[in-house]
Amino acid sequence: MTTTQAPMTLDVSGTPRVPFSRLVRVELRKALDTRAGRWFTGSIVGLCLLVVTIYALAAPDEAQTFGDVLGVSGAVLGYFLPILVILMVTSEWSQRTGLVTFALEPHRGRVVAAKLCGALVLGAGLIVLALAVGAFGTVLGGGEWTVETEILVNGFLIANLISILLGFAIGMVLMNSPAAIVTYFIYSLVLPIAVGILASFQEWFADLAPWIEFNTAQTPLFTGDYTPNGEEVAQLLVSGTIWLVLPFAIGLWRLLRAEPK
Repeated sequence: MTTTQAPMTLDVSGTPRVPFSRLVRVELRKALDTRAGRWFTGSIVGLCLLVVTIYALAAPDEAQTFGDVLGVSGAVLGYFLPILVILMVTSEWSQRTGLVTFALEPHRGRVVAAKLCGALVLGAGLIVLALAVGAFGTVLGGGEWTVETEILVNGFLIANLISILLGFAIGMVLMNSPAAIVTYFIYSLVLPIAVGILASFQEWFADLAPWIEFNTAQTPLFTGDYTPNGEEVAQLLVSGTIWLVLPFAIGLWRLLRAEPK
């Protein structure tokens, strides 16, 4: 006489979820707790310090205000910060650690949200350091402690926030570190130059460029007397939808459905 035993099952329905704050800390640790991550983050801060020091020693006295130096520091930060964010997003796919990550936290949307929060926290920390570097440059150059609110909010805080979201979107769309970094350089370097050349020769394209090219639409953000009018806001919304909102949505859809290997 033989008996059959019911298959054993493991009930994990009562196991509490991993706290979201822990997921954010893990993503921050993954971004900084490697030799490459530490060196790259330190290089961003060091480059900001080097450029600001050169500016403070070489710029004329009338261009030594805190706002001017902060603009230089923010420009360097905003250029390299998206690369750090891209590496945060693409780590599971380029280094093939997705099986481990999504096995420990099967709800992939929570992992993506933790990465985004981690990128914002890391970006905020680097922004504070860039502010400190700007203050150092002002002291070194003996400049005045004046800064226009529009420069601080639009040209520094909002511009770097856009950079973080842009890097996050590119990383989700491509899910490959080298391809995403190359794409970012094409977007930030090649595309503005090509648009500028074409706009200088074709008047009709000069009027069209702010509607279809996000870098061109953001240019007024970096002017101190910027007061947005209806057309400029519409240009930011339209071009931002093309280059930021749509890639973010497509990348999120793709990342949530991709098969880890």
